[in-house]
Amino acid sequence: MRWDSEGRDWPHRAHSRFIRAGGLTWHVQQMGDGPALLLLHGTGASTHSWHRVMPLLAQRFTVIAPDLPLHAFTGGEPVSARASLPAMAHAVAALIEATGIRPAALVGHSAGAAIALQAVLQGAVGQQTRVIGFNPALMPFPGAAAQIFPGMAKMLLLNPLVPRVFAGVAKFAGDPAQFLERSTGSRTDPVSLACYGKLFANHHHCRGALAMMAHWDLERFSRRLGDIASPVLLVHSRGDLAVPMDSVEAATARIPGTRLELMGDLGHLAHEEAPELAAGLIADFIR
Repeated sequence: MRWDSEGRDWPHRAHSRFIRAGGLTWHVQQMGDGPALLLLHGTGASTHSWHRVMPLLAQRFTVIAPDLPLHAFTGGEPVSARASLPAMAHAVAALIEATGIRPAALVGHSAGAAIALQAVLQGAVGQQTRVIGFNPALMPFPGAAAQIFPGMAKMLLLNPLVPRVFAGVAKFAGDPAQFLERSTGSRTDPVSLACYGKLFANHHHCRGALAMMAHWDLERFSRRLGDIASPVLLVHSRGDLAVPMDSVEAATARIPGTRLELMGDLGHLAHEEAPELAAGLIADFIR
């Protein structure tokens, strides 16, 4: 995406900068002062997903939020080498090294929670670094979907026209609010909706989201959840249409000493719907 056009009115633009790390030019937003928190968005999102949470946390923390590789204003080629879960975690480790900031906690939403935990497993942060996962996508799809869904994403990714067609349809379909509510169960704010509209209409961003879905191996990742020694808080909501409750409960049971908190009947984008509650849960767990 082009920073001088699509990014012209991006949330918290004044706090944005671009950092070279791990062979990528990252779009990163930073604000606040205090212990550092690294916020990792989910598949298909961007820094905007945290735009209402960041100022609340910045009152007591240094808050850092990047666009993940292949997403929004952070690029990345070739796709196949960047999109796997270990590769994403390796890239995040390079970003941490480049910033020189040692985070007190990694906060991830959906797939971002898996990246945070994979970074812990790969030694990118210390074992005392806390991890908070909102609506975390940590377990493989049930049954046949575990094989069918990633395979379908790979087939779509192999056709270079598919991301362009998807972006073109999204551009003219017009209403990201209905799409998000049907797919996530969430009703987010107007600023986020405008950002999602731009993201869905950009074929590079769509290609990055497809690549993540095609190259992730949650079966292998989930088998290592028992090796995580960091303090972990998982947060879920009953109205989530993307990640089922039993999946999060299963992940909670596998990670030693993990707590599970609920955010009521909100959807998959619960942190966007209730930023004050989300920020409070993060601050309380770190404290």
